[in-house]
Amino acid sequence: MAEIKEHIVMFPFMAQGHIIPFLALAQQLEQKKGCTITLINTPFNIKKLSSSLPPNTTIRLLEIPFKSSDHGLPSDAENTNSLSYHLILKLFQASLSLKPSFRNLMHGLVHERNGLRRPVCMITDIFFGWTIEIAHEFGMSHAVFSTVGGFGMACYYSLCLHLPHLKAKSGEYEFTLPDFPEAKKFHISQLSESLKLSNGTDPFSVFVHKAFNECMKTDGMVINTVEELDKTGLMYLRKIFKLPVWAVGPLLLSSGNGTKRAGKEFGLAQEALKNWLDSKPPRSVLYISFGSQNTVSKSQMMQLAMALESSGKNFIWVVRPPLEYDVDSEFKEKEWFPEGFVQRIKAQNKGLIVEKWAPQVEILSHKATSAFLSHCGWNSVIESLVHGVPLLGWPMASEQFFNVKYLVEQVGVCVEVARGKSCEVQKENIVAKLESVMNETEKGKQMRRKASEAKEIIRDAMKDEEGYKGCSTKALEDFLTAAAMSYRVEENSGLKTNETLLKRREKLALRK
Repeated sequence: MAEIKEHIVMFPFMAQGHIIPFLALAQQLEQKKGCTITLINTPFNIKKLSSSLPPNTTIRLLEIPFKSSDHGLPSDAENTNSLSYHLILKLFQASLSLKPSFRNLMHGLVHERNGLRRPVCMITDIFFGWTIEIAHEFGMSHAVFSTVGGFGMACYYSLCLHLPHLKAKSGEYEFTLPDFPEAKKFHISQLSESLKLSNGTDPFSVFVHKAFNECMKTDGMVINTVEELDKTGLMYLRKIFKLPVWAVGPLLLSSGNGTKRAGKEFGLAQEALKNWLDSKPPRSVLYISFGSQNTVSKSQMMQLAMALESSGKNFIWVVRPPLEYDVDSEFKEKEWFPEGFVQRIKAQNKGLIVEKWAPQVEILSHKATSAFLSHCGWNSVIESLVHGVPLLGWPMASEQFFNVKYLVEQVGVCVEVARGKSCEVQKENIVAKLESVMNETEKGKQMRRKASEAKEIIRDAMKDEEGYKGCSTKALEDFLTAAAMSYRVEENSGLKTNETLLKRREKLALRK
């Protein structure tokens, strides 16, 4: 009789920056550990995902009913990358309505009879803490998956919990975190707009506090980072949550058909891109992308374009509509760039403008790529460090500011170019930062050396050889062992729910 594989349910929040690492984790669990995966999301996201999975995958995609228009959102608005900033909170709040449907789906999975083992574990987004109750109700162990790094998650959690910027004396713009002094000083400009406006009673604060409080009931945390690179943040999370935290990164998405990234069409043929990169000298190209959800203002875009032209650097720039335009606006060359900019860079063969999406991993892995000007979302940070590429940080939202702080102060692979979507930035400052990183300066040499060291640390963490397992490989195995063990405790013990949870936590804690 064929062996029945462990069955794991996964449920990411409806945002590209969350879905991509969830899918990467699902692929690792399937391909390396032989697990059966059921990945749940709303219909629009499932449709996009189904077209990007490798043809030989066994990952099952399961729709959870959701109608965005019932929640004051545009029709088919099921992903943050299709929403303007002020509507994203509505999607967070609307996600709470998924609980009854999710419980029904779990009931069906637990009782289905198609040769699959009933799920042993549920891995859900940090914003879906309400799933923990359902996991335990159906006898599954539960893990929260943090799609951001340890340091960024630690800072974000502490700031949301304590709101220390509100307690700073009038006129003071710097503060520390009361329970995380190891993070050192913060400046008010390092907070996202939503955090700056948080006072503990606003809708954003209420949602996040509730989500984080619910997450305290989980059985452990899986996090997309590397233990040896992220010890400060991981130490804080283990201290606060008092639960196992498994650092299993980097989680890298393997390409499905070569033209999409988790359902997104690239804005340039990969062959044309490769040919252009192949024509450039080693370490001569700047890659610029602000992620799936971020963009700059029209004036900032103008300054960046002028800086690129003035510096004379080769570049690939993934362009999304400026802040003043609708996210789905058509490309408007004459409005977004200096007059004649696009024609000049084409004539000189100095740069490529790519609309909305580019094959990021292929670009970062190419020998011609020198540095990455990024918003420093965690997926982009991981992909850059995996290939030993130093960063120029321009954080804009969420924990990105803390990622930049970590990369500058602790890892030494980044310089900060600008801070936030509303900051004033001048081309001269951008040029100076580009040259310090990309030229043969002491700063540039040091950053490239640090980036190479980070690459080696990551490579070692991923090793899975006879007689040696890297820290990330071992963490993933420890997590699976703990998840399966706690499920069998639940299955065989007959304990009451509160006693079972306690016993599960004790067993999980023993794994660390």
